Amino acid sequence: MAKPIVAIVGRPNVGKSTFFNKLIGERRSIVEDTPGVTRDRIYGEAEWCGRHLTLIDTGGIEPKTDDLILAKMKFQAEVAIENADAIIFLCDVRTGLTAADRDVAVMLKKSGKPILPVINKCDSVGALPFEFYEFYELGFDRDPIAVSSVHGSGTGDVLDELLKLLPEENFEEEEDDSIKVAVIGKPNAGKSSIINRFVGSERLIVSNIPGTTRDAVDTTIENEYGKFTFIDTAGIRRQSKINDKIEKYSVLRAHMAVERADVCLIMVDANEGVTEQDERIAGIAHEAGKASIILVNKWDTIEKDNSTVNTYTKDVYESLSYMQYAPLIFVSAKTGQRIPNIFEHILYVYNQTKMRVATGMLNDVLNDATNRVQPPSDKGKRLKIYYMTQISVAPPTFVLFCNNVELFHFSYQRYIENCLRQTFGFKGTPIRLIIRQKGDEA
Repeated sequence: MAKPIVAIVGRPNVGKSTFFNKLIGERRSIVEDTPGVTRDRIYGEAEWCGRHLTLIDTGGIEPKTDDLILAKMKFQAEVAIENADAIIFLCDVRTGLTAADRDVAVMLKKSGKPILPVINKCDSVGALPFEFYEFYELGFDRDPIAVSSVHGSGTGDVLDELLKLLPEENFEEEEDDSIKVAVIGKPNAGKSSIINRFVGSERLIVSNIPGTTRDAVDTTIENEYGKFTFIDTAGIRRQSKINDKIEKYSVLRAHMAVERADVCLIMVDANEGVTEQDERIAGIAHEAGKASIILVNKWDTIEKDNSTVNTYTKDVYESLSYMQYAPLIFVSAKTGQRIPNIFEHILYVYNQTKMRVATGMLNDVLNDATNRVQPPSDKGKRLKIYYMTQISVAPPTFVLFCNNVELFHFSYQRYIENCLRQTFGFKGTPIRLIIRQKGDEA
């Protein structure tokens, strides 16, 4: 049975993300003293008294706003409220009870969900500040609980009360067997839009304002191809343009999302082609050894003739010369063009990066390769490769034992890699070759 869901909601800058991070025991949501930092729904897991909970950190709610981003943040919070089994309504004791708090409280009461009022920033030891008692005016069925998300005081009381609001069923931890897919690319490449196309609903905030997505957000989809967890990441900007701390956190999240992923979807804007920034982003996935697919998005906006696809494909692979192994798909998140094909490709490259080859078969390929192209020599000494074996997957990693590591030039390593690909495929995944001299430990 699925774990119960608890949404943390409130107006901007009351400390929701800090409180969320304290409850889940890790720094997952971006924390910054700036309203509107958390925009999409961020999920995390918490355990208390043997019970497992799914927590949602939401963007701050501005009940009355004409600002596009704030309006969409409100919509995302409403979605979280709709999906939640219980709600933590977080307020700020330092500002006291505000008109915005009252408006949010009215909205929450209309949801019909169990609501636990929690008053944050009660950091002082001893008597509660006078402003704390103002929040009784909200008229909830439960007394407000004083907490300090910075120090962690009061969090146990909150979790104790939450367990009283949730069903008594024994929620067991479910094994996550989904394929993790990180969607990466520079700002405004269409990452959130393509996940929304997968889901069929506005799961993530989408706008034409670069940098809208700041945290990495997970979305799970199950279809005829299997179960997939998509990680939408903040757009990665050039390092020289990352001036504010919030965006530095976001770039770090993108790197962390790639590390979590089994497969990376590298989004390229068809109107801009592969830029230096795209090369750097793709390099993150390549260096991490992740299976990858290149998605050229906004293909519907390109004027085409009989040579457009071939020319564009050639240009992409020339720019990303180190990722010749990655499949390339021309898509449109706006129209849905070739979107269904992506799932099939994800499953394929995932299986390729998990492929194992028997040592006997590997050495048959090695012997054939060295017979066709003699290993290099230097000053009368010729490279001898004794045997090869696979030691791991994701990415497929092979150890080759030879007589002299210095003679095993990079160009010959690339030749061996190409022979492996020609024989076994390994489409969509990097290959790692580890060269060891005979007598070295395996």
